[in-house]
Parts: sequence; structure tokens; C-alpha cells
Amino acid sequence: MLLNPGTLYVVATPIGNLEDVTYRAVRVLGSVDLIAAEDTRHAAKLLARYEVTTPRTSLHEHNEAEKTGRLLARLARGETVALVSDAGTPLVSDPGARLVRAARERGLRVEAVPGPSAVLAALVSSGLAGGSFTFGGFPPFRSSARTRWFAGLAREARPFVFFEAPHRIDASLRDLEAAAGDRAIAVCRELTKRHEELVAGPVSDVRARLSKPRGEFTVVVEAAPEVERERAATPERAAATAAAGEPAAAALTDEVGRLLRQGVTRTAAVRAVASRFGVPRREVYQAGLRAEPQSGDQAKPQGGDRAEPQGGDHAEPQSGDHAKPQSGGGTASPDGDSSAAATRRLTDARRGGE
Repeated sequence: MLLNPGTLYVVATPIGNLEDVTYRAVRVLGSVDLIAAEDTRHAAKLLARYEVTTPRTSLHEHNEAEKTGRLLARLARGETVALVSDAGTPLVSDPGARLVRAARERGLRVEAVPGPSAVLAALVSSGLAGGSFTFGGFPPFRSSARTRWFAGLAREARPFVFFEAPHRIDASLRDLEAAAGDRAIAVCRELTKRHEELVAGPVSDVRARLSKPRGEFTVVVEAAPEVERERAATPERAAATAAAGEPAAAALTDEVGRLLRQGVTRTAAVRAVASRFGVPRREVYQAGLRAEPQSGDQAKPQGGDRAEPQGGDHAEPQSGDHAKPQSGGGTASPDGDSSAAATRRLTDARRGGE
């Protein structure tokens, strides 16, 4: 096969089943001067299957900066190089971006040899595909960053796809549910292999059904419902809706309560709901006070402690402020009495029991 001298070929390889490699990919791999592989031992299995004996060198995240200059020098001399990852298309959550960018900057030719993709394989088999989608790569490692990451994707108007490692899949699905609700998802692993698995359904159901995690996961999440996208369109709109006493306040309360019952801490629940609905944390916190508390969250009034309104209700602040009880008056209680009157009754009741 005739190749263009001085060209870097970005070659997609199978994501599991070695028969998925294209004829063109095999010809390119067998014709180039050098193959730069993410893992030369992993690539050896594919190359041996198709009797490709081209010399190989490693190119991974730990040596890409060092190796890029050498590979560019060979390309500049007119040699041809094929870039492959462990599975699928290079650069998609894999190394190689630095090399490709540097080659382009030097005016060297770069050609893609398309082929298998875990993203597309999962998307088309999930039942959640639409006209477009968003790909997020791997979620951040740190919990706080991952929470913000999912909160941003939870408002996506398109289905979104992300990768995750087996030891973090449960934590990511838990954070996804906190940010996006019990939305429909499809979790795929071992795609195109003999033990391929696709578990679909609401997030909570998938978490319960997922077998012992092993192998890299590809997760497809349905697009955000239209009503949620509208609610979160702008913080100002969401805040105005809540201030007007419309159902948004009840929705905040329900969502905080749902997360508390799942064992999420109150702080984490407030943060997740605020990000999901696009409203200030202060507003979510106030709505969350009406949510079903966790064990130990609500203390019973003791001598000298602040009394909570009876019946489990909380007085709504007027004009966005919290009025403090003043002598001879105060904020109206749910029964229509003043805070001062309610306090006097509580004091009288305590004295009568002494």
C-alpha cells in the first residue's frame, strides 16, 4: 500500500473483538515505518493476529512529552508513523493529542484511519440516542469536582456519554443520581466481547443490578427533561419562580428530602440540588428545612433552646428576609399568633410541668 511520506496516521483499533479492525487499518499498520502504541504489549495481540511485523515504540501519558520530539523528527525526514491506543480511536480519553497538535503546528500531514468507538457502540445500543449527544470523557477524581461536573452535565439538552473505571463506577452513579435525579441510563462494559453487558434503567435500579465491577465502563445518560432545562435556564428565573411561591420551592424541598433519605449529607444535598436547579444554596437550604430530616438532624427543644413551630411547619419569611421577634410583636406563626405569644405559651407550659 502506498503511503504519503512524512504522514502521521491516527489509527482506530478494536475495542474488544479483534475482527472489528478495518482492512485499511491493517494495511496501514503493516506499511508504516513505525507504530507508536499506548502499550506495545497490548498492541502485540492485534498485530500478531494479522501478522503485522512493523517495529513498535511506546507512547503513553508518562512519556509523550519526551517522545514527541523524536517522532516529529522522523516524520520530518519523510518516515511514516501510525499512532494507536489500547482500544478504539486514539486521543479520545487516550494519549496522542500532544503529538498530533505538534505535528499540525509544524505543517506535517496527519490522517485519520477511522474505526471502532466505545462511545458510539454504547450510544446506539442504549436506546437513548438522538440526533446529537455530548461526550464527557472521564469524570474528575475528586468528589467535589465530580459533583460540579455532574451538575453541569445534568442540564444537558442532549444525551451524554462518559467513561468510568470499575473502582469508581458506584460513586459516580451515586453522584449522577444526586445531580440529575433517577434518570434513565445505560451502563455498558466489555463491549463487543464475549461477556458484553448492558444494564439499562433508572440510575437507582442500575446501581442495584450492576454485577461485580470489572473492565472499563461506558455510561449513556438520557437528556435532561425539558421542564428541568427550563427551570435551570438562568439562576434569576429559578429564583424568581421560587420567590413567587410557585411549585419550584416544593420541588427543592422534595429533592433535598429524597437525597437525605438516601443517606446523602445535608450539605452535599443542598450543594447538589442548588447546582441541578440553578438556584442559590441559601434558597435551597431554606427549602430543605422543610424536608424530612436525617436521624440526629433535628434536636428537641430544651430549656433555653429556640422553639420550632408546632406541626412541623416553618414560617415563611416575608420579602426574602428573616424577621426576628421584637418586644410586643414578631413574625406570624403558622397558627396566626405572634412569635412572642407562642414563646409565652411555651414558657407557661414548662413552668406548669416543673
